[in-house]
Amino acid sequence: MLEPNQEEMFAAETRVAPELPSDFEYEPCFLDAAESKAIFSGLRSTVAWKQDHASFFGRRVALPRLTAWYGDPGSSYQYSGIVNDPLPWTETLQRLRIALQKRTGARYNSVLLNLYRDGSDRMGWHRDSERELDSAPTIASLSLGEVRRFRLRHRRTRESIDLELLSGSLLVMKGRSQRDWEHCVPKAKQALGERINATFRWVGVG
Repeated sequence: MLEPNQEEMFAAETRVAPELPSDFEYEPCFLDAAESKAIFSGLRSTVAWKQDHASFFGRRVALPRLTAWYGDPGSSYQYSGIVNDPLPWTETLQRLRIALQKRTGARYNSVLLNLYRDGSDRMGWHRDSERELDSAPTIASLSLGEVRRFRLRHRRTRESIDLELLSGSLLVMKGRSQRDWEHCVPKAKQALGERINATFRWVGVG
């Protein structure tokens, strides 16, 4: 990906990120502003967004966001009663996958995309611990568009950490991150623009 310029790096550094646990890495300028804007626009218009419904206590409820699932053949993924069969990689998503594999040293065969249309769209507390993932997955989470608050909560101590995810930023979750911590994107009180989050991961095939 393009190297962030000094002005963008300074702007990101003025928004001081909290100290994160060792199994989390945050890079505020993985993409520069121009590339972030271009990729957001391309994904917004070309991704096959859909409105999923999850099962909660026997009820079917519309998710408060739009989603899409892309990946290698056979890389299906299931959560909250939703079965995601992969769409074939787009050129942009394939390019991002290659860049993220180079950056993290991990392999990814799929990506879950979430579109947060405004501040009321959100993601509840959860762990990425589905059976398709291994016991210590490496997940690369790329943020594009509106800045949103990302919250971590330790499962045992209940310690919480808030992090603002900037457009073009990369959050890598690995090791014991999914065993020890839950995470969410809470509803925002103020009016916000659209945000796309793309989480690249490796799921079992077959």
